[in-house]
Amino acid sequence: MPSAVETLSPTRVRLTVEVPFADLKPEIDSAYKAIGQQVRIQGFRPGKVPARLLDQRVGRPVVLEQAVQEAVPRLYTAAVQETGLSPVAQPQVEVTRLEDGELLEFTAEVDVRPDVVLPSYDALAVVVDAVEVSDEAVQEQVDALRERFGTLVPVDRPSEDGDFVSLDLAATVDGQEVEGGTAAGLSYQVGDGTMLDGLDEAVRGRSAGDATTFQTELVAGEHQGKTADVAVTVQSVSVRELPEVTDAWASDVAGFDDAAAFRADVVERLSRAKRVEQGVEARDKVLEALLAAVDMPLPESVVESEVAWRRQSVEQQLAQAGLALEGYLESEGKTAEEWDAEVRSGAEESVKSQLVLDAVADAEELGVSDAELSDHVVRRAQRAGISPDQLAQQIVQGGQLPSLVAEVRRGKALATVMGAAKVTDSNGDDVDLEALRADLPGGGDDDVEVDEDGRRFHVHGDGAVHYLDEE
Repeated sequence: MPSAVETLSPTRVRLTVEVPFADLKPEIDSAYKAIGQQVRIQGFRPGKVPARLLDQRVGRPVVLEQAVQEAVPRLYTAAVQETGLSPVAQPQVEVTRLEDGELLEFTAEVDVRPDVVLPSYDALAVVVDAVEVSDEAVQEQVDALRERFGTLVPVDRPSEDGDFVSLDLAATVDGQEVEGGTAAGLSYQVGDGTMLDGLDEAVRGRSAGDATTFQTELVAGEHQGKTADVAVTVQSVSVRELPEVTDAWASDVAGFDDAAAFRADVVERLSRAKRVEQGVEARDKVLEALLAAVDMPLPESVVESEVAWRRQSVEQQLAQAGLALEGYLESEGKTAEEWDAEVRSGAEESVKSQLVLDAVADAEELGVSDAELSDHVVRRAQRAGISPDQLAQQIVQGGQLPSLVAEVRRGKALATVMGAAKVTDSNGDDVDLEALRADLPGGGDDDVEVDEDGRRFHVHGDGAVHYLDEE
């Protein structure tokens, strides 16, 4: 089966394929059988009508057209394998010659993987933040635990920000009580700003027994958007007293031998979190350095598909939230042109990341074992809150297995580059990324991975997914 490749651009080729007519016999037989099932000719059972009678009844060109439609995908795949092309999109196929009994010729224009010249990995150097835990950060964590065990003590004075007040509320619109707008004994921290707009101003400086009214715009319910009159009475004012961090408290409440051990644990937990953040930053910056060192054209159809996917994803999320794109852009202070440019830039970076990491995986001859694939499915299932078996079934039924394999393979490619790159912190010290992996939950689950779309994401220990490309 002769095949010729014409380069149209660094990322697009035209494949011309000539097929001897005899190679179409399986599809021609299949076409006659399928058409014969649909044609009724007296004296013949469905599917048993001779080919010559079908040619007379429906015409030989109809049979050939159906046979060619069935054969081209098979022949295209064989030609791609024969020529060693690496398509990255669906081809545009055109039948250019069809001579019955002699020859079939067709062309297929398709975007292909561009040549990628990779840099030396050990030439990549990045600087990340040093792991430093400040006294302020430690005290903040200590105080957070103290607040959990604090007690509210009533005070006889006007309320201030940070005080806790017990309130009675009643909201009305045009003199009519708002459904769900009445509450008694409601606890609220002054200055929190998480309840009704105007509440803080109304209760700040009020003492127990004081009553006042204020107006606020309702943001939900049948009166959404209307102005409500809210009557509020302060029943009590309290302050939260925090326990002292004594040896006894550290032992009884926090489960440590003494206060020093408790503070040491806080320091270690913060240091560990900082090391994880440092690892994420290192991987992010090494990948950025790798991409910056590679100059390559991008397949336009792949970029356009990524742009369309990103647009659709954002619009679907906005629709689910009851928002329109125009309103979202206005709230973000962006023009449609600026947003379009951001989407395209992100799409181009994502496509480049995918292609470069695939090139690394090819150069390093990286494969994916069944154990690695299973481990990846287990971790994704944990993040999705479903069983690994359920996720595996979804992947197979959705035809996503090749994408999943590519996802794991790109993650291994990124890890390979990381192992060779020079990473130092802001103090000039080398960062030992292998040692860092021991600090990650699950032996490295809190890692930067690459999904099937080439987007980089980091999974935190609580299962939260943070897409680095969407910062």
